[in-house]
Amino acid sequence: MDDQKQGRCIGLVGGLGVGATVHYYTELARAHKAQGRALDMVTAHAETSRVFAYVEADDRDGLAEYLCAFISRLKAAGAVVAVVPAVTPHYCVRELIASSPLPLFNIFEPLRQEIAARALRRVAVFGSRSVMDSALFGELGDVEILRLQPEELDYVGQTYAELLRTGKGLEEQHQGLTALAHTLLGRDGADAVIFAGTDLTLLFNAGNTDFPYIDCAALHLAAITKGLLE
Repeated sequence: MDDQKQGRCIGLVGGLGVGATVHYYTELARAHKAQGRALDMVTAHAETSRVFAYVEADDRDGLAEYLCAFISRLKAAGAVVAVVPAVTPHYCVRELIASSPLPLFNIFEPLRQEIAARALRRVAVFGSRSVMDSALFGELGDVEILRLQPEELDYVGQTYAELLRTGKGLEEQHQGLTALAHTLLGRDGADAVIFAGTDLTLLFNAGNTDFPYIDCAALHLAAITKGLLE
């Protein structure tokens, strides 16, 4: 008989992309196990293409409505909190928080706290093209977000799209983005690089990253774990 205590039921809006969903599932299961708790989670699959279509159309209300439909299904399945395990869908975070039938863990809140704690003034962003073009949707306040050069934006955006499509990271991609990060630190005076895309975990971890960085997914997961288990 399993004597683990049951955790609060998490509703995960998956599919954004599949690799990001798997990463959150794996890390949440690990965190629950470490505290002797049994993970209780339900998942619904949203389509990445639909999310990008809403973002490209600048339709925050439409995207919030689309995601809320999944959160309603998760609530009906027993979830008491909702998690969107990707940065791009947080394009509509304010509208989503206002209309969500469940409390939502906002990915930007722990990011803002980390930036303030480290007193960072200038940061660069790696992620999807929409996230980079929007400077993280204006959610970071007064910190200066460096604008990459056009060919650099293209390179990072294409690399991220390939990670999303394949679910696999290549050493060539790791080396290329690492070289660009060092360029941004040296040429543009960046204090750190924000990994604003969960699929970047396919390339980077604490053991192979030799420049200052902030991992949005790691901060988000830590906030979720703290909110659920402490």
